[in-house]
Amino acid sequence: MATEVETWTGAAQHDGVFSFDQERAGEDGSFGDEDLLSETEVNGNWTPQEKALHEAKLKAKAKRRLRKSSSRDSTRESLSESASGELGADPHSPKGKINVNDRKSRTGKGRGLPKKGGAGGKGVWGAAGMVYEMEEPDAKDPNYDDVAQGDTIYATVVPELDEKELVKMVNPIVKEYFQHGDTKEVQMLLKELNLGSHKFEFSSMAVSLSFEYKASHRELTSRLLSDLSGKMLSESDMARAFDRMLKELPDLILDTPEAPQMLGQFVARAIADHVLPMSFLNRYKGKVDCDHARAALDRAAVLLSMKRGIMRLDNVWGVGGGQRPVKHLIKEMNLLLKEYLISGDVPEAERCLRDLEVPHFHHELVYEAVVMVLESKGDKAIKMMVKLLQAFWKMGLITLDQMNRGFQRVYE
Repeated sequence: MATEVETWTGAAQHDGVFSFDQERAGEDGSFGDEDLLSETEVNGNWTPQEKALHEAKLKAKAKRRLRKSSSRDSTRESLSESASGELGADPHSPKGKINVNDRKSRTGKGRGLPKKGGAGGKGVWGAAGMVYEMEEPDAKDPNYDDVAQGDTIYATVVPELDEKELVKMVNPIVKEYFQHGDTKEVQMLLKELNLGSHKFEFSSMAVSLSFEYKASHRELTSRLLSDLSGKMLSESDMARAFDRMLKELPDLILDTPEAPQMLGQFVARAIADHVLPMSFLNRYKGKVDCDHARAALDRAAVLLSMKRGIMRLDNVWGVGGGQRPVKHLIKEMNLLLKEYLISGDVPEAERCLRDLEVPHFHHELVYEAVVMVLESKGDKAIKMMVKLLQAFWKMGLITLDQMNRGFQRVYE
């Protein structure tokens, strides 16, 4: 039995697998005596199936070690070849190492060409021969220098107003103008707005807004249109504005029944002030179907056809209360009182007094009324004048101060 074990052990030493393992163990010390003893002991006691399985494991282990050793040998050869190309080069120096920045594929795949044709990677500005166009400087660039870019011009961009915003901005401007009457202030405010294609609508909005106010405000509106003409609004803009108002007359008369007559006076005054061309009325002859628009154009034609009509159109709205001469106001109040004594119509007298727009001069009406009663005969004039002054007092048209000043003037 000992002879068989010894013979088998000696034969095993000449086997290809175990001899290779012994040689490799001599080189790198990977096999030791413990492995050989354990293998001898196991092979002596195992069955043939277990022995075959164990040998297969040993062969697989030997193949893995063979692959590792072959890769280490190839690395050594590549290093020795690169070192031999340089005289006196140190294989351990950085130059002797593999060029990690080489753009060729080291995986063994592909055609060995650079990635992206040599135009990609960190620190690369593109392929060779590529010509770059001139780029505009970016203000967000950290290296941007505004001084080196030359003079910078800053401009304020005002967006164009739409129709809703136009109404919201223009109405306060016109109402404020009715208070101060300064056309230059209006021009300055309009320059700050970007009216754009809605520029002509300013004229139509100002005229339609004046319908709701007194004659003095309509006079201010006519002056405003005259001052804006040629500066901010052209004749074509004015013509478009009045064309639009003629079309909107059916809606305007719902709030202002006298709108056709007022618009006709505006047209006549605009032609007299050279705001509208003289041919404005001629373009509508025989082409108007709306009765209200026809009435407005007829009113303008009548005013212009009067003798010295263009000269008289300066007072088409009458003269404002504060601008009228004192003699003219006294004459108007005398005429008002005489018409009242004839008709006895208190509301008409009230309307005439309000149209004069001189609340600071109402003491003159009290004075003229008392003097007229003193000069009259009978009690009828006394009762009618007392009734009139009493009505004006109750409705607040004549204040206490104006009433006292009128009687004080009579005493004096």
